[in-house]
Amino acid sequence: MKNLKNLVRNIEILETIGRLDRPVAKIRFDSRHVVNDSLFVAVRGTQVDGHRFITKAIEKGARTVVCEDLPKEKDEKVTYILVEASEVALGQLASNFYDNPSDKLKLVGVTGTNGKTTMVTLLYTLFTHLGYKVGMLSTIENRIAGRKVASTHTTPDAVQINKLMARMVEKGCDYAFMEVSSHAIDQERIRGLSFKGAVFTNITHDHLDYHKTFKNYINAKKKFFDNLPKSAFALTNIDDRRGSVMLQNTVAKQYTFGLKKAADFKAKIIENTIMGLQLDLDGAEFHSRLIGEFNAYNLLSTYAVGILLEADKLEVLQALSQIKAPEGRFDYVFSKEKNITGIVDYAHTPDALEKVLSTINKLKAGAGATITVVGCGGDRDQKKRPIMAKVACDYSDQVILTSDNPRSEDPEAIIQGMEAGVPTYYSSKVVTIVDRKQAIRIAVRLANKGDIILVAGKGHEKYQEIKGEKYPFDDKKILKEELI
Repeated sequence: MKNLKNLVRNIEILETIGRLDRPVAKIRFDSRHVVNDSLFVAVRGTQVDGHRFITKAIEKGARTVVCEDLPKEKDEKVTYILVEASEVALGQLASNFYDNPSDKLKLVGVTGTNGKTTMVTLLYTLFTHLGYKVGMLSTIENRIAGRKVASTHTTPDAVQINKLMARMVEKGCDYAFMEVSSHAIDQERIRGLSFKGAVFTNITHDHLDYHKTFKNYINAKKKFFDNLPKSAFALTNIDDRRGSVMLQNTVAKQYTFGLKKAADFKAKIIENTIMGLQLDLDGAEFHSRLIGEFNAYNLLSTYAVGILLEADKLEVLQALSQIKAPEGRFDYVFSKEKNITGIVDYAHTPDALEKVLSTINKLKAGAGATITVVGCGGDRDQKKRPIMAKVACDYSDQVILTSDNPRSEDPEAIIQGMEAGVPTYYSSKVVTIVDRKQAIRIAVRLANKGDIILVAGKGHEKYQEIKGEKYPFDDKKILKEELI
């Protein structure tokens, strides 16, 4: 039980009605989860306005209400706190409620369209190898000192983030690494957190269903860097066209990494094969089991963070050389009998798909064909659907358009949106198979010796979401069953 007077520290309050000396058992922004002595924060969400549920929250036991508009009828047993932005207040309240756990951790956030999960996982694994207790918040999973915790979003809500970080502190973690999505930045889910550093990987066409314009999407990412303190570091991919934009207004210490341009942290690809990468990394020759130019960036940025967090250079390189790619990121299965390679990757944006297919084509060096199985998610950015199909056609010898997570949409309608991007001259190498499992099976049957099959879009996911239900589905498992 916390005292309300202590929870409202650092919060810009416009008006208070009622007493501040009262107990708070829980912080809630969903009235369905309110219990006695809860503090209810009325947040204006993208779908629902929490102000509509203030009365319900009070009926269920809320004794403090934080809101942007005071209700006309007030309950004398309740304290009302008027703020300008409820979601901003929620972040700070959650941090105060859990005794500001991020202050006790060296917290680094990673943002960008692609590479967030890989980099956060690499950082978690690196610092674990270096002997530290580490926390991780990622799309694939959350981890606290070696123990897995379920993950449902790229970045959880503010209350859940602070609850997880409080557990990290309790378990003795020294470091925490987290994916920071544009949605989380825009919705103030990271408000109240103390970051030791921030990393920008890249930015490409994605999430315009939410942000509406590419400029809004860029500004959401930039806001993360704008809000960093002087004590933090800001590390950006200088090879990305918008990399320098992220540093324009930050007061944090600025650093860059890149393969092409002059940078504070530099790498050069010496060799890139199915066996991994050979790099000249910051002046040292280095081998990794990870594959592809995009992973050269992931390794370089991870190395840079290690150095900025004052880890020993040689120890960092030795640890990175032993690390495997995260599940569902260029995750491959090889059939020795058939001499066919199957690759599962989370690539679900045009840029990510292009990078993976480009890497595949370089690896096979003209020998064998590239067969791509790809779909697009329902209830998401429709503008990228034709672009995804065009990219698949540009870099593949055979393309199978199929379902991804259709969610509430008709899978055939989604595929039609993709087909709109297929030029007439590519039509002979494109087939449509709505059933994703059948699409993977057909891809394997079409493959000959030396071919590479890419199953893109879902990566690590173990489900397919259809009409509000999640059904068991594992791309890699199905691919493996068909190949071996």
